[in-house]
Amino acid sequence: MRPIAVLKGASRSIHPNFRTSYGCHLARRYLSQNTNGQIAQLLDWKPDSAAKNVVINGYVRSLSKTKQHRFISLGDGSSSRSLQAVAPRELTDGVSVGTAVCITGSWEPSLGALQSHELHAEKIEIVGPSNAKTYPIQKKFHTPEFLRTLPHLRPRTTLNSGLLRLRSQVIVSLTNFFAKHHFTQTHPPILTSSDCEGAGEVFKITPATEIPSTSSIKNCNQPEYFGSTKYLTVSTQLHLEALALGVGNVWTLSPVFRAEKSDTSRHLSEFYMLEAEISFVEELGSVMDLAEAVLRTLSIDLSESAVVQELASRRDREEMGYVSNDRVKQRWEGLKQDSWPRITYTDAVALLQDKAGLMECKPPVWGEGLQAEHEKFLAEYVGGGSKPVFVVNYPQDIKAFYMRAGQPPSTNITKPGHTAPRATVDCFDLLVPEFCEIAGGSMREHRLEPLLAAMYKQGLASNPNAEGQVDNQKASPLEWYTDLRRWGCPPHGGFGIGFDRLLCYLSGVPTVRDIVAFPRYFGRCDC
Repeated sequence: MRPIAVLKGASRSIHPNFRTSYGCHLARRYLSQNTNGQIAQLLDWKPDSAAKNVVINGYVRSLSKTKQHRFISLGDGSSSRSLQAVAPRELTDGVSVGTAVCITGSWEPSLGALQSHELHAEKIEIVGPSNAKTYPIQKKFHTPEFLRTLPHLRPRTTLNSGLLRLRSQVIVSLTNFFAKHHFTQTHPPILTSSDCEGAGEVFKITPATEIPSTSSIKNCNQPEYFGSTKYLTVSTQLHLEALALGVGNVWTLSPVFRAEKSDTSRHLSEFYMLEAEISFVEELGSVMDLAEAVLRTLSIDLSESAVVQELASRRDREEMGYVSNDRVKQRWEGLKQDSWPRITYTDAVALLQDKAGLMECKPPVWGEGLQAEHEKFLAEYVGGGSKPVFVVNYPQDIKAFYMRAGQPPSTNITKPGHTAPRATVDCFDLLVPEFCEIAGGSMREHRLEPLLAAMYKQGLASNPNAEGQVDNQKASPLEWYTDLRRWGCPPHGGFGIGFDRLLCYLSGVPTVRDIVAFPRYFGRCDC
């Protein structure tokens, strides 16, 4: 720590993160330029004697009164804790709940039992007035449903500001991890020519000036803005592959969009994906090793951080419907553990069939996707209720075209009425206890002929000729993607982590609608 600065004319030394008051012009300059001196820092500073001329900015969370004094509870989003400022009554004209203020005073040991120190105000400047009678965020419990109707104001609550700080710290940890391991951070495009996943749940891009009115709909045969139909991306993976062939291992944290009409706690129309691509990698195990290392390092970095501890210690967790502190702590500890178990899809289906009596839903048949209850059971049974579980080598027919073909499973689980195992692909889903899938990855098909065959099978390309060429008149929007295989495409693989779902898992928040600042989902896009 730097030595404590002693300011000329001041009777006391002050913490280096808090400046003294030289006049209103510096107070204004502090508002726009100084990024130190947050309330979280001041609350952690506990000098034995009073420190004079401390200046702090914040918003009034609550205001209580005595005959001669006012007790102001102040916050600035840097902590769920509030700073108490004690002010003479005559200094507080115009101060109310929601007001933005700049307070100058002395930081002194407190006689109260609820705080070690308090700010004795000598000057209060109102820099943003507020009408307490109309301000929706009051010092009382607000349900998550109510706060969702105020997405522009809910970041001011201690809970939502804490979730924003958690998001920020997770991004810092991830950035440091990838930088340490020599990955290049990239910015793939949001507008794209194709549906990466092939599910068809995409948003089409059309300029507002080109949307035909009812009266002119018969005259709407005008050319596309980009020359052909374009969409909001559902995944940056395909473009990441192109970038990886240029600079090596790459990663991104990007928004993606899906036009799913799903009204569930797990789905958003706009959300963030952390995606990484590794060049010159031969085996799926290496891709899983990286995904495991990313999440383990993150959990070790942040499990004891102030924001995680603040969120865990909230007294209203049960009232908000959040996962208990003990269970959230167990999640963090599970991510820290080594050697996460791996099970093939084929063995997982056999296990689920054998344990059918322990589940309400029917066990899967080989070739079907796993339901949420199946995934939860696997995470609990295979992972012991704490470790994440990799399920690998899914059937080719239920996965995306770009995944590298694997070998048919040797295990025979055929039973009357069940389908025998067929071709699989080198892929994985990562399941976590209670929360199901949070990540998925695969080896990419780097060979031209098998890729074209898979695209043709899924209707994404015309039937190629013997030289691997397609009819130019029927060329796919993914022609550029197949070009990557024509000129020096090494084996490679990658994965994607649902970033908002990961934050839900780490915080115990039960719905992604409360983990993002401005949630967009079917039927709702406020602000």
